[in-house]
Amino acid sequence: MSYKRLGDYIQLVDNRNKDLAVTNLLGINITKNFMPSVANVSGTDLSKYKVIKKGQFAYSAMQVGRDETIRLALYTDNEPAIISPAYLVIETKDINELIPEYMMMWFQRPESDRYGWFISDSSVRASLEWERFSDIEIPIPNINEQKKYVALYKGLLNNQKVYEYSLEDLQLVCDSYMDTLKERNLQPIKNSVELVDNRNSDGSNINLLGINVKKVFMPSEAKTTKANLVKYKIINKGQFAYSAMQVGRDETVRVVLYSSDVPAIISPAYSVFQVKKDAKILPEFLMLWFYRPEFNRYGWFISDSSVRASLEWERFCDIEVPVPDIKIQEAIVTIYHTLETRKRINEQLKASIKPLCPVLMRGVIENSLAEPTERQAI
Repeated sequence: MSYKRLGDYIQLVDNRNKDLAVTNLLGINITKNFMPSVANVSGTDLSKYKVIKKGQFAYSAMQVGRDETIRLALYTDNEPAIISPAYLVIETKDINELIPEYMMMWFQRPESDRYGWFISDSSVRASLEWERFSDIEIPIPNINEQKKYVALYKGLLNNQKVYEYSLEDLQLVCDSYMDTLKERNLQPIKNSVELVDNRNSDGSNINLLGINVKKVFMPSEAKTTKANLVKYKIINKGQFAYSAMQVGRDETVRVVLYSSDVPAIISPAYSVFQVKKDAKILPEFLMLWFYRPEFNRYGWFISDSSVRASLEWERFCDIEVPVPDIKIQEAIVTIYHTLETRKRINEQLKASIKPLCPVLMRGVIENSLAEPTERQAI
């Protein structure tokens, strides 16, 4: 099996959105995936945009050298989309000679990106123009061999998708049951929590964290000195950090449950609170309620009219939350923990599938080397 010039197997397509029938505007990113376009198209003539259909590729010749990535993405949705006129739309001339999925697998390889970077031009945009892209040579085995590799890769992707769909079902179970609790056994937050104010008085803790609008702890970017760290508050596992500021601006109540075994420190501007020992609510269940969109909306609604649109501690504590039987709380928390564990596994699955493309393609190369070849592998 010899290496074949790609341009002999692919061709450009230029179908424009003349009747404005397609409104789904997409772009492509450096991970070779389609994404909703962030371009401001207000007042733009979308009839000039290119239509892309299932089995076709979108290709951006620009900035290949800068990003060290060939921006090529295979469109797999049944409904057509539109892309920028600056992109090229490519299709295989004959799917009985080159399967689009097989071609995409080849360009998922880091080696293909490096080669694209190597042959990109020396312009400011370090482009890989169509003519040069067409001259790239790839191994093209017979159609049955291509189908074998594509089927194997698709099987892995399908298994991951099935697993991902099961997460959606589990998320629906969790959310639906929480919805049934909205109007039952409501109690103000102040009945269940109390403030804690332990300071980093000896300055020994330097694990400085902040909280973001996604209700996640993150390393703080605040510039401070070791002398100032003595003023910072210590937060321990099972305690909450709360920021009263900018609730109205962000439309988010910044409150996070700390789950690490290693204590951290947070800004003195934050409040640290914990569930009272005699309270009949689990910290994890309370955090689940804090995650809900309607909790954020209500916090935004009752925030004050100051410049910082704050939700001060007293007002926060007056918000009512459901306090169901502890067994119900435990069941919901268990489902949520299972969901979070499966989400992490799903991300690991997705991360492990893409590197399999080079492995599968290595098999193609090895098979080609076992036969008389015209060129060495790129």
